Amino acid sequence: MGTWDFGPFDNDSAADWCGDLQDADPARRIELIRDTLTEVLHEGEYLDSHEGSAAVAAAAVIASQLPGGSPLTSAYAPDFLKAKDGALEIPADLPPLALRALDRVAGDDSEWRDLWEDGLPKALTALHPIRETLQSAAE
Repeated sequence: MGTWDFGPFDNDSAADWCGDLQDADPARRIELIRDTLTEVLHEGEYLDSHEGSAAVAAAAVIASQLPGGSPLTSAYAPDFLKAKDGALEIPADLPPLALRALDRVAGDDSEWRDLWEDGLPKALTALHPIRETLQSAAE
């Protein structure tokens, strides 16, 4: 996995996933996000970094669309969400699903976590604002 920074979109897997979301039929985008998060929760004993990075990007997309969420400014985030009129209607079940997926990604049996090694505190800190926004929406 090529990684260039700690942000949710700053790796090849997340950037590729964002491209897939950008190219998806607008009517299927929520389904793609839900499938990405669900896949992480149903992955085998050890979570692959590709799926983990995609789930982090999906969680960041959800958080960006919620009250208090940070707007997406990364060049690798989906372009349609950076547009002035770009938005997704986030169903109530997605924030708690995203929180569970982030728990799995940051958990002990995750390649995403293992690949960060010395940078893990910074990687987990980068997830903090996403988690806060999701948590507020899930309550």
